[in-house]
Order: sequence, then C-alpha cells, then structure tokens
Amino acid sequence: MPLLKRLTLAIVLSVMLIPGLSRAEDNYPTRPIRLIVGFAAGSSGDVAARIVSHKLSEILGQPMIVENRPGASSMIATDYVARASKDGYTLLLATIAATINTTLMPNKGSNFQTDLAPIVLIGSIPNILVVTPSLEVKNVQELIALAKAKPDELLYGASGIGSGPHMATQLFEQMAGIKMRGVLYPGSAQTVTDLIAGRIQVMFAPSSTVVGLIGQGTVKPLASTEAKRASIAPDLPTISEAALPGYNTGVWFGLLAPAGTPAAVIDKVSKASNEALKDADVLKQLHIQGLDARGGSPEDFRDFIKSETERWEQVIKSMPAAEKNIK
Repeated sequence: MPLLKRLTLAIVLSVMLIPGLSRAEDNYPTRPIRLIVGFAAGSSGDVAARIVSHKLSEILGQPMIVENRPGASSMIATDYVARASKDGYTLLLATIAATINTTLMPNKGSNFQTDLAPIVLIGSIPNILVVTPSLEVKNVQELIALAKAKPDELLYGASGIGSGPHMATQLFEQMAGIKMRGVLYPGSAQTVTDLIAGRIQVMFAPSSTVVGLIGQGTVKPLASTEAKRASIAPDLPTISEAALPGYNTGVWFGLLAPAGTPAAVIDKVSKASNEALKDADVLKQLHIQGLDARGGSPEDFRDFIKSETERWEQVIKSMPAAEKNIK
C-alpha cells in the first residue's frame, strides 16, 4: 500500500476511535462503583461514605459499594485505589489522615498529592475530647492540670498514626504544654471500647462515634475541637473557648480517583456529589452525625488538600520522634 494511502487510513481510523472513547466516558457508569474507605466499619469516614454513596447510587444509576480496607492510617486504602484502573469504578473516601501522612510518612506508599485525583470535598466533622467517666476531671483546664501533674501517665487512644484524632491530640499537647502516652488502635470504635472500660483515659473522637454514648453517660465529654461549637452538641464548649485560644481542627472527608482518570468521569462524579449534598435527606442524616456538608469543584478540593498538607507539616515537625511510632 502506498505511503499516502497508509497515512490516510491511519487518520480515518483515529477519527473513528475518538467518538467511541467519548461515548464510553459519557455513558459512565455502566456497572457498580466501589468506594474504598481506609477505616473500619462504624468509623466516621465509614458513616459518611454510606450516607453519601446511597444517594450517589440513585443519581448515577449504578450501585456504589462501600468497601472497608482499614490499616496504616488509611494508607492501605490509598495505595489500593492509586493502583486501581483509571476508569472511575474504584474511588477513595479520604480523610484528613491522607494529608498528614504526606509529611509523617513521606517514603511509604503512594503519594497522595500526585497519585490521586481530587473529585469533591464531602464535608467535615468536629472531634470531641472525651475521657473515661472514672477520670476525676470536669473540664479541659482540669485535664491539662492533671496531665501536667502526671506527665506521661495519662493514656490516650488514637485510631492510627497520623489520623485526625491522633493529630488533634498532638496539637492539644503542643498548645497545652503537656505529655500523655499514646495507644494505637485500628479504628475509633475499638478505641471507644477501651475508653469506656477505663483501659485508656483520654480520646479525641469524631462526634459521630461518641454522640450516642455521651447521652448514655458512658463517656464524659469535655469540649469540641473546631473553631465554632459543634452543631450536634451546642452546649459543649470548644477547646479554644475552654482553655486554648486558637485551637481548631476537625475531620474532613472527600472523594478521589486514581490519577489519570478521565476528566469527564471526574466531573460527572463531582457534579453528582454536589447534587447529593443538596438533598434534604442526605443533609438531615449528615447533621445527625454532626457532619457539615461542603461540596465544591475538583479544583477547590485540590487547593484544600494543599493547604491542609502545609498546615499539618508544621505540627508534625514539632512532634517528638516517639509520637511518630506510638504503641
């Protein structure tokens, strides 16, 4: 075949293939989508994922299956999704832990900022500083005083190195000038179990994990962690109000896909997510869990991830080496 005819044929075939690719992206999704959560069932991330995924299934017209892959402060789940096919059928429900891991464990696993593509910031939830009922403190100031009187004696529980509750504790210790001893757990639910039993004394817990227990009196709340009072516990002071002006942190949740996923797929999931976050029933369920809906574009989420990464880098640099490998 002459060279000119071969070139002409190649161009025609290329043009014929482009509409096919476009149609495949436009028809997404055509089968179930897996949403990978890096924490155990019952955790705040798991709860948020199940609330939002149910509505997303309706909007996208395909089942969204929540799959828990806990461990290594969500790095197992992050690595799994980073290596998944770039087709939008395996997504990640990431939390604050992912931005923390970027600095805390930079040489382990995937690079959160380069190996994953942001889709949408789902929402955020305050932690609540709770203690075991047998601990004789009534407020944050008394807890700080006790920790200063007994350095390295109070035991706090943390759901993974670099998790939101772990870093909330680090920020608390740094600002209060105290030192407690950490005990590592695979998830918030197991941490709460030991707090109730008195095997640990202190915990920063996502409000969705402990709100019911607070009402039962099985844990003692001292304060919430964000700048404004928690909508789910408006009578509870913030740590900033109670003892440490300027203290402010919470747990956020967002959807990401493997880097290289087609932009059309990213945009479709982002638009569907923003629609879901305006649904009255979804907002009601999120509010019950103490979670404030956020939303926004993939670009907004990318900027947010950058700012969070830089923020926690400063806290991590001030952490004692031992706290980067708590038992």
